[in-house]
Amino acid sequence: MNEALTPAPTLALDNPAEAIAEVAADAVGEAEAAVDLVAAATAEAPAASTATPAAAPSAQEMSPAACAAKLKELFPALFVGGGVKPLKLRVQADIQERAPGVFTKAALSAFLRRHTGSTSYLMAISKARTRFDLDGQPAGDLIDEHRAAAVEELARRRGLQQERLDLEQAQARNRAGLLHDFERTTLTLPNFCALKGVTPEELPGLLEIARQEAAARPAEREVRDNRPQHAPRSRERTQERDAGRGGRRGGAQGRPRT
Repeated sequence: MNEALTPAPTLALDNPAEAIAEVAADAVGEAEAAVDLVAAATAEAPAASTATPAAAPSAQEMSPAACAAKLKELFPALFVGGGVKPLKLRVQADIQERAPGVFTKAALSAFLRRHTGSTSYLMAISKARTRFDLDGQPAGDLIDEHRAAAVEELARRRGLQQERLDLEQAQARNRAGLLHDFERTTLTLPNFCALKGVTPEELPGLLEIARQEAAARPAEREVRDNRPQHAPRSRERTQERDAGRGGRRGGAQGRPRT
């Protein structure tokens, strides 16, 4: 009983997984290396002639959400509308070149890690054949290895979601059974808790959740009962179709079967 009543684990489904490291590696890791090379070359050149503009203070404090909003403003063809698009390889270097000083390397990397690890991006990768540049134009084929990694990660996440759903349903059934037994027991509270494997401190909270779930079930059943029922209509169409076929077969032979 203790195991069934343990709270469901929290699953970080929106974080990038190791299984999709190859999907984001080219779009993020290689871009960071390119930016590092540019920074190193700049540091060796004379400061008076090659110094790049410093990032604005707001860029240094930019959150992934603020970074996403700015990217949508600057590059709407890639980041706005038309569904999520797979990013061109080394897109981070392209962003820094087209919008110098707007994004820090850390802020842009944090956004790209979150963006390329999202379920919507993985779904786009799993179906697409092409990557896209900042202007929304095709920019290279999407290789099979990246597509396969996205499909595998999506399957893993669906499995985790199903496991969580199964656990939550099992816990709900156990809470319903606990409430049912509590309302009918003749045992003392300590003995009842010992029998069910819960503490007296846990019991009131579990019972309250069970009562709320029990109150919600009639409303859920009413919604299901009020849904249109298509099965009888489908059976009627099937019977009509079969009858029509039988009539045509009888006409072809010149007389109905006896």
